Amino acid sequence: MTRLRVRPHGRLIAAVALSTAALTALTACGAKSDTADAKTAGGVKASAATSVADFGTMDDLVAAAKKEGTLNAIALPPDWANYGEIIKAFEAKYKITIKNETPDAASADEINAIKSRKGQDRAPDVVDLGVPFNQSGAEEGLFAPYKVASYDKIPASQKDAQARWYNDYGGYISIGCDASRIKVCPTTFADLLKPEYKGKVALNGNPNKSGSAFGGVYAAALANGGSFTNIQPGIDFFGKLKKSGNFIPVESTPATVEKGETPISIDWDYLNASYSGEFKSKGLDWKVAVPTDGVYAQYYSQAINKDAPHPAAARLWMEYLYSTEGQNLWLKGFARPVLLPSMTADGTVDKSLVANLPQVAGTPTFPKSTDLDSVKAVLAKNWDKAVS
Repeated sequence: MTRLRVRPHGRLIAAVALSTAALTALTACGAKSDTADAKTAGGVKASAATSVADFGTMDDLVAAAKKEGTLNAIALPPDWANYGEIIKAFEAKYKITIKNETPDAASADEINAIKSRKGQDRAPDVVDLGVPFNQSGAEEGLFAPYKVASYDKIPASQKDAQARWYNDYGGYISIGCDASRIKVCPTTFADLLKPEYKGKVALNGNPNKSGSAFGGVYAAALANGGSFTNIQPGIDFFGKLKKSGNFIPVESTPATVEKGETPISIDWDYLNASYSGEFKSKGLDWKVAVPTDGVYAQYYSQAINKDAPHPAAARLWMEYLYSTEGQNLWLKGFARPVLLPSMTADGTVDKSLVANLPQVAGTPTFPKSTDLDSVKAVLAKNWDKAVS
C-alpha cells in the first residue's frame, strides 16, 4: 500500500500515491452543486455549521445529510483500523453512500485533492490525516471548524483549539512475527540484531514516504539513545541492521506477510494485530509485541473540507466517528480511539475489545510538530545512505 502500509493512510510523511497527471484527470469533472449547501433548521448554511446545534437537533443533521445522500471520502483502506466495517455501518445506519476514492492514497494526496478540486462535486468532504498534515492544512485554511458532541471529552493535546481537526485513533509501533516460520520471535529492537533473523526484518515502506516506516525508525531511535529531536540513532540502527543482513529492502504488506517474504514486520500494532486473525486460517501464527526499548505512539486526525460538496454528510460522519459506536468500531480494528480514556471512565467502552489490544507498558509521549520538521530533514538526508 502507498498509504502508511507502503496508511499506510505513508500518511505521517508525504507519500507519492497519485501522479500529477492522475490528480489532474481526477479533478477534471463536476462543478459543485448549487443546492448542496442548503440552510439548516437553525438558519445557517450547512457549510458554516460549527456544531449540531446549528442544525437544530441531531435528527435535523441526519435529515440534512440524507438529503445530500453522499459522502466523498479518500484514502480509507478497508483493512486499516477497521475502516471497512465503519464505512458499511455508517451507510447502513443513515442510508448515505460513501464514495471512498483511492483507498491507498497518502495524506499529501488528500491535501492536494482538497486544493485541486475546490468547487467541484468530487472534492473530498472529509480527510483522515497524519501529522503534520493536519496542522499545515489548518494553517492554510483548508478545514472547517466543527465541534462534535464529544469534542470536550477529547484531550486538549489531541485537538486543535479552533476545532479544525482533532485526533481520531492511534497505535504503537510494534514488531510482528510469523511464529510458524520464526522459532523465537523478537520483542525488542535489540533482538532484531540477532543473527537468526538474517534476511527476515522489514519495514512498511520507505520512512521518507511511509508514516508507519517513519514511526519504526523513530521508535528505533528512542531505543538507541535518541529522542524526539534526534532520529539519527534510529537511522544508524537500521544501517547496522542492513549491514548485518537482517534488514531487507522489501516493503512489508499483507501479501508479503502471507507469502512469508517478510516474516518479521515493523508496523503499527493495529495493523500487525489484524494479521493475527486474518491469516490464522492460512497457517500463519502471527505474534505481536510492542518493543519495550522503543515505545512510540502516534495518532491520526479527522478534518472537514471547508468547501465540502456535502457539508451536512461530512458533519454527520464526524459525529458518527466520535460516537460510542464509532469509537468502539475503531477499537474493534485494534486501534486505540482518542476517546478511550473517557469511555473507560464512563463505562461505554467495549472491555472485550480492550482486552484484545497488544499490551503496552507505561504512558506514551508524543513529538511536537516542530520536532517532526527537524527529524524529517535529517531522515531525508541520511536514510538512503545508511541502508544502501
